[in-house]
Amino acid sequence: MAPQSETRTVIVTGSTRGLGQRIAERFAETGDNVVICSRSLADCKQVVDEFEENDYDGTAHAVEVDVSEKSSVENLIDETVDRFGRLDVLVNNAGINIRGPAEEMSAADWQRVVDVNLTGVFFCAQAAGTQMIDQGDGGHIVNISSMMGQMGQQDRTPYNTTKGGVNNLTRCLAVEWAEHDIHVNALAPGYIMTEMVEQAQDDTGFDQQDIRDRTPLDRFGTPDEVANCVEFLASDETFVTGEVLTADGGWTAFGWGCKDN
Repeated sequence: MAPQSETRTVIVTGSTRGLGQRIAERFAETGDNVVICSRSLADCKQVVDEFEENDYDGTAHAVEVDVSEKSSVENLIDETVDRFGRLDVLVNNAGINIRGPAEEMSAADWQRVVDVNLTGVFFCAQAAGTQMIDQGDGGHIVNISSMMGQMGQQDRTPYNTTKGGVNNLTRCLAVEWAEHDIHVNALAPGYIMTEMVEQAQDDTGFDQQDIRDRTPLDRFGTPDEVANCVEFLASDETFVTGEVLTADGGWTAFGWGCKDN
């Protein structure tokens, strides 16, 4: 996809590793200014240093944020605008997963997942949307959901529930902010081959073949493919808002069965 005609300012939450870092890299590669943010300022600064070493066209800036705290999110937006003058794109990528049987899930664990995965997405979108409305020339919000937001699954009740909430939050904000030309979309990835997935296989014997057997494209997705989708949803050249784009290699279209061998 061709770069935007003007340099934009982009926030990517949870951008110090994995998919978030690759998404942030994509924007920096195409010349946008990118705010790297997570709960660890040291980790953010390390990613900024890596960006500078790679000599990306865009400028990176580190900000510490806890997306579950409204005041921290407001500071993120304020610092972004102070540094770059405006905000054009928000990618809500920060998220956590606490696994376990529903009947054994503690109130604290349930609330922590809700606070980060759903309330945090709302806080960030609310603050970014307010800034974009004040600027008066539109913007883009991309919420990273999951294909699991469309289905039930054992031991992942809070995660799947919050991702389903993100999908409908996306639709609600898209309708509400359409009059301001703010495009709000979600990306729902399936199984993506990241360092965390590779480590899980090494540590626990995670069965990649089982995942491939349930995926019509017969492979995991890549971080580059996720970044491609985010780049599309954040483009100024699309007539798309309120959409949940599922990038899962056909998993949800196929269901829970296994392919014939």
